[in-house]
Formats: sequence, C-alpha cells, structure tokens
Amino acid sequence: MKLRRPALHQLQKAIASSPRKPRPSLQLIRQAVPWLATYQPRRTYASISAADLQFGQPVHETHPHLLRAGEITPGITAQEYADRRSRLAASLPDNGIAVLASSNTKYRSGAVFYEFHQEPNFFYLTGFNEPEAVAVIQKMGSSTDYVFHLFLRPKDAKAEQWEGARSGPQAALDVFNADESGDINHLHTLLPPLISGASEVYTDIVKCSGFGRFFRDQDLVPNDFQKIIKNSKVKPLKPLMHHLRIIKSAAEIANMRLAGKYSGRAFTNAMRLQWTKEKDLSAFLDYDFKIGGCDTTAYVPVIAGGQNALSIHYVRNDDVLRDGEIVLVDAGGEYGGYIADITRSWPINGKFSAPQRDLYEAILRVQRSTISLCRESANMTLDKLHQITEHGLKEALKQLGFDMTGDALDVLFPHHVGHYIGLDVHDCPGYPRSAPLKAGHCVTVEPGIYVPDDNRWPEHFRGLGIRIEDSVCVQDDSPLVLTTEAVKEVVDIEALRN
Repeated sequence: MKLRRPALHQLQKAIASSPRKPRPSLQLIRQAVPWLATYQPRRTYASISAADLQFGQPVHETHPHLLRAGEITPGITAQEYADRRSRLAASLPDNGIAVLASSNTKYRSGAVFYEFHQEPNFFYLTGFNEPEAVAVIQKMGSSTDYVFHLFLRPKDAKAEQWEGARSGPQAALDVFNADESGDINHLHTLLPPLISGASEVYTDIVKCSGFGRFFRDQDLVPNDFQKIIKNSKVKPLKPLMHHLRIIKSAAEIANMRLAGKYSGRAFTNAMRLQWTKEKDLSAFLDYDFKIGGCDTTAYVPVIAGGQNALSIHYVRNDDVLRDGEIVLVDAGGEYGGYIADITRSWPINGKFSAPQRDLYEAILRVQRSTISLCRESANMTLDKLHQITEHGLKEALKQLGFDMTGDALDVLFPHHVGHYIGLDVHDCPGYPRSAPLKAGHCVTVEPGIYVPDDNRWPEHFRGLGIRIEDSVCVQDDSPLVLTTEAVKEVVDIEALRN
C-alpha cells in the first residue's frame, strides 16, 4: 500500500518510539495509531518499475550487484542512517537544528571536473552522494522526535543528459527517507523559517561561499547565509559529529575490513612483480584496488623508490625504481565510502640486503608490539602508543649502532605513530589523540625510520626510508587488524618472487 505522507510520518513516529526490537507488531502499531485498526488497504500498482527509474547514485533496485535490499550505500542500511540522525537530534538542545551542506563539484579547468567526493559529515547522516544539497536536522521541542529536511537539485532532463541522472525531491522522500524535501534553488526561502524558529543553530558552513548563489533574491546580496543566521545562536557542528563518528558501528567496521582486504591483496600482488618505474606501480595498484573490489582509491598514493622515501608525503611518483633499493608504498582503496590506509616497504629486486633486513625487522617488531596494545583493556591513547613506539624504536636503533642522543629520534621518526580512520583518511580531524582508545575506534599504526644521507648515521643505513603501516580496529581485549592481506614478514615478501 502507499500511505499519504502525513499518515506515513505518523506511522514512522510510532515505530521509532517503540521500545521493542525488532520492529513492533501490527497489533502494537494499531494501538499507537488508532485509525489503522479500521484501515483497509487498497492495492495499487506502480506505472513504472523502480528498476526503470534513474537516480543520482546506485540503489538496490537499479544496482542489486552493489547494494542489498534496505541499503542506502554499500553495507549501510536506511535504518542505520536514520539512527545516526536520531542520535544527532538527541544531542541538540530543545528546538535546535543542525545544518549541513554537501560538497560542490570542483573544477580543474573549464568544464573539466575532479572526481566528486561527498562532504563526510553530510554523507554520514544522509547517505546522499550528489553535489548541491543541504540537510537540516530539526529537533521538535524537547521530545526525541526530529524532522529531516533534504534540499537538493530538481530533476532536469537537459542537465541530466550532460551530467547524468539526478535523484530529485521525490527520491529524497522515498529513497533517502527525508520527512521534507525541496528544490535547492529555493533555499533562500526554505531555510530562513527553519533558522528563525530554532533555539540554536549548529553548522560548519558559516564561512562557506559555495552556496552563496542559493541565497540570492531581490532583497539579499549574493552569499547571504551569514546574514540569515546573524541573529541566531550559532555553534560549531563538528564536535557533535566527531562524537557520533569516532566509534564505528559493526557495519562500518565490516566496510573497512573489506577495504583493507581488497587493498591488502593488491599490495601483495604488486610485491610479486618486478617494477622499473614508480608510475607503473602506482597505475597497477589503482587498477588492482578497483578490479579487486574497491570503489576507488582512498588518497593520492606515495610510491617512493630509494631516497624518495625520505619525503613523508612524496607523491610525484615519476622516478625510476633501481635494483638494490627499497620502494615505500603508502596507498589504500575505498569501499562504501570507508578507507584502508596501508604502507609497505619492500626490496625492488625481491631480496633484502643485510642492512635493509636489519632495519626493516627492527621497525616491524616495534609495529607488532604497538598493534598488540590497540585494545580497550590496555587503557591506551594514540599519544601513549606514540610514546611507547618512540621508546621501542630508540632502543632498536641503538642496537643497530645509531647514536640516539640529542634530537636523533625526531630526525629519524618525524611523524606520529597513528591517526583515526573511517570515512576520511584522517578521520574526525581535530579529535584529540589524547582520548582513551575504546572498542570501535579505528586507527593506523605506522612506525617508520628515514635515514638522511649524512655522516651522523651509520653508513650502510644512509638513504633508507622504511615505514610499515596497518589499519587497526580497537576491540575490548584484542586488536582487529583490517589489512592482514598485505604481507609484511621478510620471509613472506621474499617468497613471493620464488
């Protein structure tokens, strides 16, 4: 049956407010919504199959090979997105609202655009993956109820011929479960009433100029979002979103495990082959990430042969790979919006020299020890893990003949051992590394040593850059390594060429 929106919204409220899990019985629903007791549904038939409709992103009906029934994005259901919005609404003050904007299409020149990447907080709450959209979560008084508004581009046959399908306002209701939808081009009239009626406005788009054109009318100058909210009590949304996003759900961890598995397999496949150019290895990983199951690459990779590895974020990837040297590869794929972050360092000719092996195994021992502490029961923070890693590396390097006095460790290990990961490579930026690690936190563990080519260091290690990085999910009593398919033991790496 097809309920009208008011009736459907009333039914959704009854279901959402029920303490029973799974969903309440029909009897309980009828008690909560009395008119259903006498309602006789009339069967109707759609004039067009959902599979024949066109949306701005995959849905189950059009892409069953990508999405299971009930999912909005791979692995994440409509119910989980609704639960996320409910949790945000619960953290708002009475009659407060949260306003989020999508990313805009970015152009490298003329009509040539970059690959679209949705704003992570917007994506986390909506699953909507198109540009030029605004979401508003409106808390209704002091209750737990909220209204989800989604303003987006209208259907436009001419524009869609050039740019591809758009979902449109009706899909906002039927697919993305918005309570209210509207044309983004009318935002200058749709948004002010919501803001004026709000006790507080939580948003991070105050300084964003990309949506200026949607606030234009005869009485407003361009980019007047700031004028609309100038008399409102405005607070940053980011802290609330960090609190929601930092602990990953089972579905999020499953997506990250898939990203790690597919990416790790690509790394191992790459180690099997002989490479002579950084760009060729980069192209292979990009291909193998995607052919192996990832949606896309997670970030611009580092493919650093020889002394190029001494630059932490070397991304030119245009040099030759020389026999006898190490190649450091920092790369990862993305699945369902969630990323894997992996670094491996291996000999270009497939066989470690004695100095390479010694330094590599020293770093690997420290990395394994640090990973073992990625459990809630260890009472760790990322900063504590960093301090433990520094101590381990310092002692290991002393054993290899390094003079570790003065600023030696800062020179040889200039970055932090880890960061949070999730929808972003550096997830929830600004969330403190001093926070206790809890089950559901996902982090990297990436010790590395980068030996400058100067007389301060033992000669046979000069010019070596080695980093070993895995993506790890913190659990109660043990770590879950998400990237185990990327081999890292010396014996396993060397065996790949035999």
